[in-house]
Amino acid sequence: MSKIESIVLGGGCFWCTETIFKQLRGVVAVAPGYAGGARPDPSYEQVCSGATGHAEVIKVDYDSEQISVDDLLSVFFSVHDPTTLNRQGHDIGTQYRSVIFFNTSKQEDAAKAKVAELTQESTFPDPIVTEIKPLEKFYEAEDYHHDYFAKNPDQTYCQLVINPKLKKFKDKWKSLMKS
Repeated sequence: MSKIESIVLGGGCFWCTETIFKQLRGVVAVAPGYAGGARPDPSYEQVCSGATGHAEVIKVDYDSEQISVDDLLSVFFSVHDPTTLNRQGHDIGTQYRSVIFFNTSKQEDAAKAKVAELTQESTFPDPIVTEIKPLEKFYEAEDYHHDYFAKNPDQTYCQLVINPKLKKFKDKWKSLMKS
């Protein structure tokens, strides 16, 4: 019997995180979108302007009987830099901030525990700045953002940014990948 839960994660560009999280066993759906801002039903252009307060995020629907929230968070923290405020690489602005929007107290506790664990272990040379907040509203991104990497593998951004992250992910997380 499956138990489907959702968590919303922001780790920079949603094209990267969507591509990675779709590869995990137990993940039944991943949707790119926007969360954490004030403007209702924002467009990509509005979010990219930085004026809406939204972050680029992915909504991950997962079977908690097949993959734990702790495993999802471990992957999340390994595929982006949670120590840079409002940026990931060349992507700069609040829309690229590191953020976890939880739906349950179990997810909130797991997120706080993961940050404490990574801090205790000195996993990163700088302090983790990831926000941990309750999800208020998730707005799904426009259709052309869904499966962006799969549809545009030869695009320069995909080659230079997503491909290296995907390789690093596959090397580190083989045990959590779909067969």
